[in-house]
Amino acid sequence: MQKYTTEEITSKLNNLDGWDYTDGALETTFEFKNFKETFCVMTRIAFECELQDHHPDWTNVYNTLTIRLNTHDAGGVTEKDFALAKTIEEIIDSE
Repeated sequence: MQKYTTEEITSKLNNLDGWDYTDGALETTFEFKNFKETFCVMTRIAFECELQDHHPDWTNVYNTLTIRLNTHDAGGVTEKDFALAKTIEEIIDSE
């Protein structure tokens, strides 16, 4: 899979709400009501990551979840990252 150029990434970000291109990765942060809610959403995301065989770099502190996506094999952001970001958005929107 070929990585996108900065221009392609910037253009495709118009279709994702709340995501930025930072230090070579797509990045976003979500806040939830509490740790339990955050962990439940992380679990749902984890199952989707397994299905897509694509795994985020993420951190969780209490009710905050920060997610970074890039395709390590390609050395940058690819369609796999945008597909997973879209799936994550659908999970968040369903909550």
